[in-house]
Amino acid sequence: MVEEVVEELSSKSKAHISSSGGTATAPVRLAQVDERDLKRIDPGIREFAQVLGGGIVPGSLILVGGDPGIGKSTLMLQSAIELAKSHLVLYVSGEESDQQIKMRAVRICEKKDGVNAIPDNLYLLTETNLELILAQAAALKPEIMVIDSIQTVQLPELESTAGSLVQVRESAGKLREVAKSSGISIFLIGHVTKEGMIAGPRVLEHIVDTVLYLEGDRFLSLRLLRSVKNRFGATSEVGVFDMADDGLRQVENPSEIFLAERMVNAPGSAVAVTMEGTRPILVEIQALTNPTSFGNPRRTPIGIDINRLFLISAVLSRRLGARLGEQDIYVNVVGGLRIAEPAADLPVAAAILSSVRNVPIRADAVLMGEIGLSGELRAVSKTQARLKEAEKLGFRYAILPKSSRNREFAPNKLKLIEVQTIREAIQAALISNKPATEEQSAPERTHSNEQQ
Repeated sequence: MVEEVVEELSSKSKAHISSSGGTATAPVRLAQVDERDLKRIDPGIREFAQVLGGGIVPGSLILVGGDPGIGKSTLMLQSAIELAKSHLVLYVSGEESDQQIKMRAVRICEKKDGVNAIPDNLYLLTETNLELILAQAAALKPEIMVIDSIQTVQLPELESTAGSLVQVRESAGKLREVAKSSGISIFLIGHVTKEGMIAGPRVLEHIVDTVLYLEGDRFLSLRLLRSVKNRFGATSEVGVFDMADDGLRQVENPSEIFLAERMVNAPGSAVAVTMEGTRPILVEIQALTNPTSFGNPRRTPIGIDINRLFLISAVLSRRLGARLGEQDIYVNVVGGLRIAEPAADLPVAAAILSSVRNVPIRADAVLMGEIGLSGELRAVSKTQARLKEAEKLGFRYAILPKSSRNREFAPNKLKLIEVQTIREAIQAALISNKPATEEQSAPERTHSNEQQ
């Protein structure tokens, strides 16, 4: 008689462990809920605070994700040092030793009288057992706690290894319960997998209150901290940092960084005004067209969606007669920024035609507008903020859809060129076709502050 052997994985306890001990809570009237003053905590880094929606909400669970080596631990240690100047902070590491973290802290920390002044309120714990971590946190009672990283901690009740799907999910759930019950703000550092997810298929994003991604090329110094989920603020906010020897430095004006190395009057270069959350950012969009050597022309976008590039190319071919079927098209958003909004359609189209015709776009003009399939230009949101940013950086012209103009904003130095179609916009943008202020035969109408 042959017996079948079946492997079974046993667990010492139930999959989910509740910190409440099974105590039931009674429903309460919302109108009678005590409005406690949950004042946001300033992380000490302005760009970080903006991405969080103004600061750290007490009792919140925040996930900071990104590729390995992108600077997540550096950012969080730098923020912990700033927070420890006025709050009690516990930094938990399961990846580095005490000495290794101290070396990084000395490099990051500001020097006073030639000595690195690490705040006394910053405590360090190198541990991976989550029960021991929470026991130390209960004794210390910190206001802020950083877990570096969530893939290294584990619950001993679960027999799966650290970093597994079950361990990551249950550990995050346990930390969420602690944050809500104690009021401790907890940061979780999570590494992005090869598939682009944090510790698996979005296993943590529905558990935490806020999800931040640190993006950028490891071989370049620019870093973008992007909010993709925030229960206490606007999503799609972006903080811009520059990686230096002493940590991440804040970029005071991101638009100047993205336009710093721009070649003036170069064909195929256009300036777009994109909105990242509530922040307008001016960025250069470059396009290069080249006769194709193969049967099917290539469409290679970096920083924009390839489907938007397909749409824009089709409109330019059909409505303006551009022979793009014989051209390879390469589009790049300079600086590593990724633009998802359709307001970048017009600068992308203008850059492509500028490259095809080998005619530069006006260096003192910004472009914004969504392109419809009929060749019309559609309105963009937050026009007033975009125009103010363009005027602040010294641009003289703004080419935008007529329907999106915000008449409440009266620019002093920025002249608005309102257009209805992509054809009118290209005529206004290219240097060979001067705008209506200099050539009255142009189809656009230009409004200045004096005309208003």
